[in-house]
Amino acid sequence: MIDIAKNIATAPRRTKASVIRELLKITTKPGVISFAGGLPDPQHFPYEFVAESVKEIMAKKGRVALQYGPTDGLPELKEEFVKFLKKHENIDAKSENLIVTTASQQALDMVGRLFIDASDPVLVEMPSYMGGLQVFKSYGADFIGVRLEDDGVDTAHLERQLQWLRSQDEHYKFVYLVPDFQNPSGVTLSGEKRKKVIELSEKYNVVIVEDSPYRQIRFEGEAPKMLYRLDKETNNTDNVISLFTFSKTFAPGLRLGVILAHPQIIKKLEILKQSLDLCTSSLSQLIAADFLRTGFFEKHIEVVKNTYRLKKDTMVAALEKYMPEGVTWTKPEGGLFLWVRLPEGMSADDMFQEALKENVAYVIGSAFHCDGSGRNTMRLNFSYPAPADIEEGIKRLATAVKKRLVAK
Repeated sequence: MIDIAKNIATAPRRTKASVIRELLKITTKPGVISFAGGLPDPQHFPYEFVAESVKEIMAKKGRVALQYGPTDGLPELKEEFVKFLKKHENIDAKSENLIVTTASQQALDMVGRLFIDASDPVLVEMPSYMGGLQVFKSYGADFIGVRLEDDGVDTAHLERQLQWLRSQDEHYKFVYLVPDFQNPSGVTLSGEKRKKVIELSEKYNVVIVEDSPYRQIRFEGEAPKMLYRLDKETNNTDNVISLFTFSKTFAPGLRLGVILAHPQIIKKLEILKQSLDLCTSSLSQLIAADFLRTGFFEKHIEVVKNTYRLKKDTMVAALEKYMPEGVTWTKPEGGLFLWVRLPEGMSADDMFQEALKENVAYVIGSAFHCDGSGRNTMRLNFSYPAPADIEEGIKRLATAVKKRLVAK
């Protein structure tokens, strides 16, 4: 047999296995309560709606649903998404501003392909979404980390990093942000900081990639304006590329995402997508178009928000009840995750196997840091486990933490 490792291309050699996906293999054993995944609660998938939608689609548009579609997406879905953006975000968009993707992970891959040459600096939050880091690294990105604070990315640090890159005459490409209920930390970028990010985008001529999977899952508080909208209102430019997905607000099995950007960028992305998968599932797109057109989105998202609010509150209460002094955590206003910080000197990486012995699992925080730091942190998911399992799982996790503290 030929030497595969010797012959494989550069991008796959750069691509490392997802820590989360590898952990999920371990944490599926019976008895383990897992906070490791980022899975929606399957009890609340809209099964009946999808069944009825498919039945109607097959009766009226079966030939479209089962056929290849346009690379940039079916007109039916794009038209409904334009209305969605206007209604929920007060964003004026046209069909040519949109391309439908096979979920937002493909959107990240396409953005990486479009912008990144090997060794290009890309600015990312610390911590940042692991899937974004994974795909950008595969194209050879050189990560420049920016600290994250309780109200989002540290904009002063961001500017210093941009200044340094400019002084080095580095060809930096974009800033990647998850501004709403960030994965993994759960924090939201404040309104004031959003204005500063847009200001820096213009000042340093840098694209902002706004990854927005969780924005609609807000339990409390007011939503700041999207960066895309702020860019239009402030500079009337097109410095922001926004990524959306139906995975968290509808069903991940549909594998549907949308990119919102300037038509020139969309056209380039369309050419890239032609070489990737020709087009996204027409059936999934028609189901999603029904989801938006019928108003079922508004009904369903309320169910999702109410469910996840209860689970988040349960997790926060359990952390307050069981965790020892010195352990802190975020209190997100929405989304699927919260972030736990252990005392300095403790390693969540080293504690993982001990937690598994207590039959509980999490994701190590260092996996979300482009420089491997954050070893005393972990991400916990509250959307998937049942409330009773959340209570018991946090109790088990606290036991592992207390044992580790005693061992110190």
